[in-house]
Order: sequence, then C-alpha cells, then structure tokens
Amino acid sequence: MANRSLLPSSLLHLLALLSLLNLLLSHLSRSLVLATDSHFEGFDSEDADADADPDSDILYPNSLRSPSLTLSDPDPSRLSPPDPVPDSRSPPSSSDPPKPSYSSFDDWDEDEFEGLPILEEKPIETPIITEDATPSDSNSKPSASPKAKPTLKSYTAEIVCGTFLIMFLINYFTGKRENESLALAWAAKFATKNSIFERNFSLLGVGEGDDSPLLLKEGQTMFKFYASGRRCCQGLLATMELKSRHDLISRLYNLVVPCKDEIAFEVYMNEDAMDHVVLAVSRKKAAKVMQKEVRDLQKFAGMVSPPTSGRKWVSEELAVLSESKEVAGDLITDAVLDQVFGEKAFEKFGKYFISMHFSDQHPGTHKKMLLFKFALPDANNVGDMTRLVALVPYYIDLIGRYKLSSQARSKTEAARLKAAQEAHKELQNARQEALQKKKAERKKLMEEAEAQLSAESIRKKEAKDRARQTKKGMPKIKMSRAH
Repeated sequence: MANRSLLPSSLLHLLALLSLLNLLLSHLSRSLVLATDSHFEGFDSEDADADADPDSDILYPNSLRSPSLTLSDPDPSRLSPPDPVPDSRSPPSSSDPPKPSYSSFDDWDEDEFEGLPILEEKPIETPIITEDATPSDSNSKPSASPKAKPTLKSYTAEIVCGTFLIMFLINYFTGKRENESLALAWAAKFATKNSIFERNFSLLGVGEGDDSPLLLKEGQTMFKFYASGRRCCQGLLATMELKSRHDLISRLYNLVVPCKDEIAFEVYMNEDAMDHVVLAVSRKKAAKVMQKEVRDLQKFAGMVSPPTSGRKWVSEELAVLSESKEVAGDLITDAVLDQVFGEKAFEKFGKYFISMHFSDQHPGTHKKMLLFKFALPDANNVGDMTRLVALVPYYIDLIGRYKLSSQARSKTEAARLKAAQEAHKELQNARQEALQKKKAERKKLMEEAEAQLSAESIRKKEAKDRARQTKKGMPKIKMSRAH
C-alpha cells in the first residue's frame, strides 16, 4: 500500500521536474538565439539599440512595418549609405569619439535575405567650383571679376545731348543778337534824324518823348515801329517778322527750306481821304493766290492787261490787279515805273519787293488801308531797299489827292452796292440758319422731355392743347356797356 501510494507522488514530482527543465531549456534556447542573432552583420543588440541615435527610426521608417517582397538589386552600392563628405577646414582628430555608423550590406546574401527594404539614396550635393576656386580651398569665395573700364562709347548719348545743348545755347544768343542787329540797322537807316520817316511824320516810336524807343520788341522774331502825325492818314505801323535765328532747329530747317526776313507796312487812311480804290501789284504767282484768298480782290478786282497804246508798264515779272484800268493807269505813274516797277528799275531795285495792296473795302476794323510788304536784306545792306520804303509816303499823298471820274465812280458805286446787298443777304441767311438750328434743338429737347413723361401726363397735356385750340377757334364777342 505504501508503494502504491508513493508511485503517484513520485510521478508527479518527475513530471514537475521535467516541466521545469523544459521551461529552462526553452528560456536558454531563446537567449541563445537572441545572442546569436546579435552577431549578424548589420544588426545591433538590444543594448546597442538603446544607445543608438533616436534619429535612426527617422532614417529607416520602413523598419517598423512588415517588409514587402521586392526584387533584389544586383548593385550593392545602392544599399550602402553615402559616405560623409569630409570638411577640409577641420581635419579629423583621433581624440574625437567615433560617430555611430551603419554597417554595409556588402557581405549579405541576396538569396537569403529577400524582402529587405531598399534604402533610397539621397543625391550628394556637390559644391559648385568656379574657375577661380582651387582644390585646396573649396569653400573660399570666388574672386570677383574686375570691372571693365568705362570708354567713350558708353557715354555716347550723354556726349551727344551735351553737345546739342551747348550748340542750342550758343545759337540762341547769337541768333537773338543777329535779329536785334538787323532791326536796329533798319531803324537807324529809316527812322532816325533826317531819314524818310522823320521827314514825313512828326511822331516816331511808341512814346511821346524824345527819348522814347523807336522799336517795340514783341518777341525774338517780331519788332514793331509806329509813326503818326501826317495828313491823309491816321498813322503807320511797320511790323518786322524775322527768321527764328535763335532756334537751332528752325535755323537748320531754313537751310533746307529758305525763307526771308519781311517787313509789312499798314497805313490807316482817313475816311474822307481815299476814294473807291482797289489795286494790288505783286509777282505773278503771288497775284493769283491773292486774288483767290483776299476777299476784296476776289469781289472787285481783276487782272489788268498791259496797255496797247505803247505806254510803259510794269515789269514782266509783276501782275496788276485792279477794279478798273483807269485806277491802275492813274496810280502806276511814270515816276513809279522809273524808280521801281519798270523793267530796268525792277531788275536792279525790285529784288526785295513782295506786294502792294490798296483797298477801301479791306476786311477788318479799318476799311481804307494801304498795305506794303517787302523783304529785308541783311544788316549791312539795309540801304538797298530805300526806293521801296519811299513808296509808302509817296502813295499816301497820291491816294489822298486822287479822285475818280464820274463814269468810273458810277461803276464802283454799283459794284459796292451789289456787294453790300450780297453781304446783307448772307447775313440774313446766316441768321435764318441760326434760328432754324435753335428751333430744331428746342424741338428735340421737348421731344426728349415728352418721351420721359408718363401716360397720365401726356393725356393731360393733350387735353390742354385741345382746349387751347378750341378757345382760339371760338368767335370773339365784344361786350359793350349800355348807356
């Protein structure tokens, strides 16, 4: 009985012992496997993992996941991480602690370790080396290339602008002085003591005193001279229009398109000192233009043919426009032909003559005027136009004394009456056109206003119009008071 009771307990102890041994062997085998795995190249032990850089998980994020099956790469260099670039400025020291590095996978068997993650290789940033950089000093800054020295070509625009500005200033002062010299030379020749205008007019210049200036400057190219105090006329105004010598661009333009310095005389005749006279003398081309553009010549004057009686006449270069042959023959005298307008005289003294125009129907404030226009020579040759200037006082006296014949007067009066009627008719037509235009505008405004009114307003307006028309159509009854 003792043996029977002992047998089961011994079996129990034996089973317990075997189970303990089994647990011990399993624990030892597990420890052995972990210890053996830690010696494989490329893996660290748990202690090494604990001491390793925590950024290793960042470098290999796929190690936390279950690896997927991939084809093995025959190039082992892709599996190895790039070697760090050494810093040339700080040489490696033996005392520095070694940095943790990852083991290479060169000794791995690709067939045995299939499915491992492929590490993506980051491109190595290589420093940009310039031509001036040297291998010994790779981090040194490249030396700046020397700047090119400025040449004259780089300042071409500035030189041209500066030169033009200097030339413009020099030309401004020289041109201004030339115009003033020409105007003063003319005034010294014809408006000083014992000159033509001083002998024929009592007052010269813009003032009343003896020290008053003879010329009035209204610009760099315009000078005016005034004279008064003579019978048959209210006064004389001479206007000199000179070239724009002070303007460099105008001077260059005048080299291509020549122009002349001109002087124009305007004589304002008295109302009772000038008869019905319309006459113009000019060069042939200019005469045609004047007849088309000047209003009084267009209405009253026509081209005068040379006389057939053998009388001397103006030069072939000139043309005469007149209201009648009588006026032309009386005003173009033999003295004028011998001095200026004759064939020989004009060839010698008429090169500065432009035009001459007399009219009692001049458009403007003053109806009766004498107009002369001459070209000006240079300051040294102003005396060449003496005979032309002498025509001004000569014709003032001649036209002041001139009277038409009765036959010529009747013709001129009929022509002026007809012109006055035409002018009145034109004025009436202009007024009618203005009134029609104003009515059309007013009607248009009313139509626009009616278009903006409402239907009720239109109905009321039509009712008012009908009532007004009805009231106008009713007979008027006059009430008288009974006596």
